[in-house]
Amino acid sequence: MDTTFPDIRSFGGAAAFLRACKPRTVLGIFTNKWSGLVMGALLDGPRRFNELRRILDGLTQKVLSQTLRNLERDGLVTRTVYPTIPPRVEYELTELGHSGVGVLRAIGDWAGEHADDVIAARQAYDERAREPVKPV
Repeated sequence: MDTTFPDIRSFGGAAAFLRACKPRTVLGIFTNKWSGLVMGALLDGPRRFNELRRILDGLTQKVLSQTLRNLERDGLVTRTVYPTIPPRVEYELTELGHSGVGVLRAIGDWAGEHADDVIAARQAYDERAREPVKPV
C-alpha cells in the first residue's frame, strides 16, 4: 500500500488536514449549516430567540439554542438579558462575528449562482443510481 501523500502546500500545508489544526476547527463554524444562517439572520441587528425561530424556517428550538450557545462560545454572538418581567433576551453579532460576514456572503453568493447546477447534478446522479449495473 502506498502511504505517500500528494503535495498539499497549495492547501496551506499539512496542518490544514490535521484534526488539531486551529484554522480547521474554526472552519467548522462556517461549514455548519445553521451557524451561517443564524449569523445571516443577525446581520441587521439584535434579535430575540422567537424572532430568529420565525425567520429560520425548519430550525428546531433545540438546534437554535445549541447553535446560539456555540456561536456565543466562539465569540461571534453576544447574548444580552434585560431585567424585565419576563426577562427579555437578545442575540447580536459581535465585532468578530461581523468580520466573518464576508465569508458568509461569498458562500451565499456561490450557492445562489450554482444552486441549479448542483440540483441538476444530484438529479443526474440519482437517475444513474437507479439504473441496473452494467458489465464493463
